[in-house]
Amino acid sequence: MRHLIYSTIGATFLLFMGTVYAQVPIKVDKPVIELASRYHSDIRVNNYLVSEKLDGVRARWNGEVLVTRCGHVINAPPWFTQGFPKQVLDGELWIARNRFDEVSGIIRQQIIDDNKWQLITFNVFDLPLSSEPFMKRYQQLQQIISSNSSPYIALIEQTTLASKAALNQWLNEVEKKQGEGLMLHHKNSLYEHKRSKHLLKMKKVYDAEATVIGHINGKGKYKDMLGALLMVMPNGLEFKLGSGFSDELRRNPPSIGSEVTYQYYGLTKNGKPRFASYLRLRKKQ
Repeated sequence: MRHLIYSTIGATFLLFMGTVYAQVPIKVDKPVIELASRYHSDIRVNNYLVSEKLDGVRARWNGEVLVTRCGHVINAPPWFTQGFPKQVLDGELWIARNRFDEVSGIIRQQIIDDNKWQLITFNVFDLPLSSEPFMKRYQQLQQIISSNSSPYIALIEQTTLASKAALNQWLNEVEKKQGEGLMLHHKNSLYEHKRSKHLLKMKKVYDAEATVIGHINGKGKYKDMLGALLMVMPNGLEFKLGSGFSDELRRNPPSIGSEVTYQYYGLTKNGKPRFASYLRLRKKQ
């Protein structure tokens, strides 16, 4: 059977009947990306460009390959990135709302499934190497993406809203469609290679109670301490609760059988809480 062996960026791949097998994991320099802060109401909404927050996998196109935020080269099929712009781009690998787990699973596979990759698009939201303010960067991106013929790259649309009421209305609409939330980017902000006060993420926060059914040991700095609580919801679904704990709580975690209040940002398609975080031990009535 016909096959082709080729090398790129220090790794060897085998192309076999249209499928690529990554034989050596590749890692490049970790990109220093701009991170968002949490939304706060002390802003003038019309100073920001607003977009829907896509629940995909953050990625950077460095002009040659797609790279994760940790610096791992994503094993995308060559046809997926063929014709991508030469500019460095920040974006999200995304399928549709509430399908994060599916996207994550596809890009982590060492053996490429061409049919599954055809579901994904690279949705661009910034030009990280540009020294222009965000409004200008967005205008540049509009020109770059509109002149590109690849069906696998798209621009995340940015909108100016007139009021906080309009902002909250859009958030409600996104939530009803099982979207993750909104992003607000100050029009005059420069790209910051760190967590920025000018880039805000807005999500609806909920809280609920669940019962502790197990303790999961920690690793690294949490060795010999609590890593996560194994929880069960009233409907019987189990999930891990691993954030929001102080070091004292990790040394003396809530006992098995106790009820815990946690906060979360909506539910996955499997009904489990997104980004669950410990709030407090629920007192018995």
